[in-house]
Amino acid sequence: MSGFDLSGLTASFSGKRVIGPLSLHVNPGDKIALVGKSGAGKSTLIRLIHERVNRNSSLIPQDLGLVNALSVFHNVFMGQLDRHSTWYNTVTLARPFSKDRAEVHTLLQSLGMTEKLWTPAASLSGGQRQRVAIARALYRNAPVLLADEPVSALDGPMANSVMTYLRDRFSTSIIALHDVELALNYCTRIVGIYDGQIALDQPSENLAASDIMSLY
Repeated sequence: MSGFDLSGLTASFSGKRVIGPLSLHVNPGDKIALVGKSGAGKSTLIRLIHERVNRNSSLIPQDLGLVNALSVFHNVFMGQLDRHSTWYNTVTLARPFSKDRAEVHTLLQSLGMTEKLWTPAASLSGGQRQRVAIARALYRNAPVLLADEPVSALDGPMANSVMTYLRDRFSTSIIALHDVELALNYCTRIVGIYDGQIALDQPSENLAASDIMSLY
């Protein structure tokens, strides 16, 4: 599953509608950027999509969802928790298997994080924490990536490097991005959210940054 239809997506908080109702058709191979100002509903939409396609997706939530007391290795390994038995996961907590150590090490190498393999997540910087959440999504290796501002804490070169990596590793992706240039450079389709509705849905090649800025 890498293409899907989503219809009737709605969300309300305190009786106020913040999303929808809206529908979104995702084609296999789509690299969708969700753009729009803060509060437009991008994060809520990512959550709603995740509820629908859960097991088939790798999620990078905006709050990252790391367990502070656990090491970087264990936080990344959590990407595949549901693919192993309880005994396997329990053993891994105490003494990880060499195969899993090697796979996680390779992922962290590509993100410039190998020296942090056994560091508790609590002692990482914001950018390092973001890279751990990215590594966890890569380790899960689901066909669809759902990511909410995955490179907001990374500097320019690292942000571009990670966006290239995510584009190449996932066949289909939906990424909420505040950076319009990143959206145009790394995504094939731009979906603009305004007041909880889709206000724009176009191939990236048809758009310039100025076409998108009206949403902000």
